[in-house]
Amino acid sequence: MTERPTILIVDDEDGIVELMRDFLEVDGFTVLAARSGTEALASLASEQVECVLLDVMMPDLSGFEVLRRIRETADVPVLFLSARDGDSDKIRGLRLGGDDYVVKSATPDEVVARVHAVLRRARTAAPNGATDDGVLDFGRVVIDVRAHEVRVNGSPVPMPAREFALLRLFAEHPRQVFSRDRLFELGWGSFGDRSTVTTHIRRLRERIEEDSAQPRYIVTVWGVGYRFEGVRR
Repeated sequence: MTERPTILIVDDEDGIVELMRDFLEVDGFTVLAARSGTEALASLASEQVECVLLDVMMPDLSGFEVLRRIRETADVPVLFLSARDGDSDKIRGLRLGGDDYVVKSATPDEVVARVHAVLRRARTAAPNGATDDGVLDFGRVVIDVRAHEVRVNGSPVPMPAREFALLRLFAEHPRQVFSRDRLFELGWGSFGDRSTVTTHIRRLRERIEEDSAQPRYIVTVWGVGYRFEGVRR
């Protein structure tokens, strides 16, 4: 990550862009702005960006479509910043690979805190519990920490930064039970809707389990939380 992480704000409302630019720059970020989905994709193709703040409703491509295209080639953390606060939009954004969903009624300070939380989870720290080559091998599921890659049955599986960090946490602490609140604190900090943890667990299971309805790796401990049942090789 660069000394001053670069944040790309994608929003066609100049007031929102300038307000968030002021708060992010004061907090030590470099800020780029795009007023449309097309402009955002062009910026991502030419600039090094550490995080994207993405509006849902834009004049050309919707934020959902922009995220689909981003995830075809990149794993940059993406936070939706939207006036739409319905559960269906939040769930859709997270299922498409978004790392967080913030409504525009949130204070700028809260948005900046969410950006910091996402970037903390996206950093690739020194391997903890991995082998010397940074690999956590569970047979069907292999997590390459250094390459930031997950392979299932030998094939790479697209994995957004938030989900990768969550899976790595589980894999480095097999059979340790994490409550939903604890997972939220580790991954999201103190702001937001804790139900987002359930959404990310479901998406992880869809990516790595043979049958997500009967998970083998990420199991539910009823009334307590979740634990990872993989056996290291």
